Amino acid sequence: MEDDVSLKFRQQLLLIDENLVAEDVAALKFLCTDLLPFKKLESVESAVDIFQLLMAEEYLNEEDTFLLAELLYRIKCHSLLKKLGYTKEKVQECLHEKGRVSPYRQMLYELSENITNEMLKDIIFLLQNYLPKRRITLVCEERISLHGDFIKWFSTASIFPFVFLLITGELERVFTWLGLDVRTYTDLTSQEIKDLMRTWQHLQDHKDRDCFICCILSHGESGAIYGKDEELVSIRMIMSHFTAKQCPQLAEKPKLFFIQACQGKEIQCPVYVEADARIPDLSSMQQSISASESIPEEADFLLGMATIDGYVSFRHVQQGAWYIQALCSKLQLLVPRGEDILSILTEVNEDVGRRVDRLGTKKQMPQPAYTLRRKFIFPIPTDPPPSQQHRGF
Repeated sequence: MEDDVSLKFRQQLLLIDENLVAEDVAALKFLCTDLLPFKKLESVESAVDIFQLLMAEEYLNEEDTFLLAELLYRIKCHSLLKKLGYTKEKVQECLHEKGRVSPYRQMLYELSENITNEMLKDIIFLLQNYLPKRRITLVCEERISLHGDFIKWFSTASIFPFVFLLITGELERVFTWLGLDVRTYTDLTSQEIKDLMRTWQHLQDHKDRDCFICCILSHGESGAIYGKDEELVSIRMIMSHFTAKQCPQLAEKPKLFFIQACQGKEIQCPVYVEADARIPDLSSMQQSISASESIPEEADFLLGMATIDGYVSFRHVQQGAWYIQALCSKLQLLVPRGEDILSILTEVNEDVGRRVDRLGTKKQMPQPAYTLRRKFIFPIPTDPPPSQQHRGF
């Protein structure tokens, strides 16, 4: 009887294998990267090979087929779920408790799924000085390689130049419109970031300025951001260069830091509320905010984080990071109305908090923390916002 069950189970796996194409196998390999030894995955040629590896590692057997169901669900082969006795809805229901594919791996896979062939060519062109020739060839020859070599490399700190190319243009336009003298630095190592902070710390020009604003777009971990060399730099250390003691020229002047970077690998899930749930008014929300340990205790600092500690932040493959999109949008909308920065960041929180990935399972919550002693209000620009100036592009 046991042999009959085992035979039936293996027949099910063969039927699933017959319905998967090469691109599906490549996607399965990528999603299993955190579960199976990489060297063994390299030799995989079919879905059956992956099933054998999963069984050898005791992730898959006739009594427990959920991991395979999850993998099929992730690559959108929903019609094959019934061969395992599952439906799309049943898998969704069990994912929170039984899911094995890491949130980080899911995020990278979904990112790759949104990249078209034309966009891929543009990426390769932009990165030709950074991406090894072998990987360029792989990506050009086979679209499925995006799940393997390219996306694996894409997730490392070496991608920083590309991230800046996609995002900083909008930030630069908005802050120039607000009257700031903008300087952009890209592709910095951890040591170069530290050196740059020291350079700005000792800049004598601060005495003639009204404020200092620093925007950093990178990858990160809890309380830190990565340099190009994949070494972490503490956010607190970055900000400590500009305290009243360390930088007297900026004493009593607002110092604003906006950090677009993950602060961990956890993913925030949606929580559904009743339609008539009370929304706290702005004043009560501001009174409840307290300065976190992420910023120095000295006064006149503001730290705008793209996400709360421990969690990832998200970006749209064409439009850029959710937080940066919202920040640029709300600055252009609310500065002309005379709103202060905390009111604007509350609106940014609302904007980002309403966004969700295309599957409806991932959310993001930015986090402002501050020791400002007075309201910070940008002078109202005389020119129209950049979004109106570039509407024709």
